[in-house]
Amino acid sequence: MWNIIWIILIGFLAGIVARVLSPGPNNPTGFILTTVLGIVGAFLATWIGQTIGWYRPDQGAGLIAATLGALIVLFVWNRLVVAHVLRDHGVPHGVGPGGPRAP
Repeated sequence: MWNIIWIILIGFLAGIVARVLSPGPNNPTGFILTTVLGIVGAFLATWIGQTIGWYRPDQGAGLIAATLGALIVLFVWNRLVVAHVLRDHGVPHGVGPGGPRAP
């Protein structure tokens, strides 16, 4: 139980740090989405670390590994926005990185 709480807390901090380290027009906007992506990054880092033997099953990722995991999640998010698979809610509909899109 405490392991999950630790991962969520570290993921929250990692999401904020990753947001600062990865500025750009395609970053997810909003406090909640940044926090969720950070938490997903922390779970990703914990899973990878436990899979390759860096962490015991009862350990979570630290701040540095969770930040790296959050950066990976942000990178994937940005690629999905650029490919128009996901819509960035901070940009009006029909407007992309290069200006308005034709219908």
